[in-house]
Amino acid sequence: MSGTATPEAQTDTAVSKTTAAPAARPSRPSLKLGSSDYGRILFDGRGRALYLFTSDKGTNSRCYGACAAAWPPYLKKTAPTAGRGTRQSLLGTTRRRDGKRQVTYGGHPLYYYVGDRKAGQVLCQNVVEFGGTWLVVSGRGAAVS
Repeated sequence: MSGTATPEAQTDTAVSKTTAAPAARPSRPSLKLGSSDYGRILFDGRGRALYLFTSDKGTNSRCYGACAAAWPPYLKKTAPTAGRGTRQSLLGTTRRRDGKRQVTYGGHPLYYYVGDRKAGQVLCQNVVEFGGTWLVVSGRGAAVS
């Protein structure tokens, strides 16, 4: 008899490894609604404010280069998940020119502001920069002005 396992033995081994593995921790939601000076707005799973850019066309981002340095896109490698106060049906992604996936909500690509350094901070609401206006986003996916 050779040292290779039969297909049945390989299956049994795989099953025992699967059942012995520890349960995975549930992942943090990609978006949640939280309180701010502008009402209830979108935050990422860590509590950082998210903005939309009025110059974007549909789900296509128009923020690259210096714009993306000041307003980093909210990127996600895995499918985004809706958390408290948000709707999964409004959540999606769009592919950027570099192939990375940017999270969208209500048809708007989402961004951070580089100056917002801590959870709950909103320092650049209703600012005109890079050819458009930057606004925080409501739970319905609309700009908050």
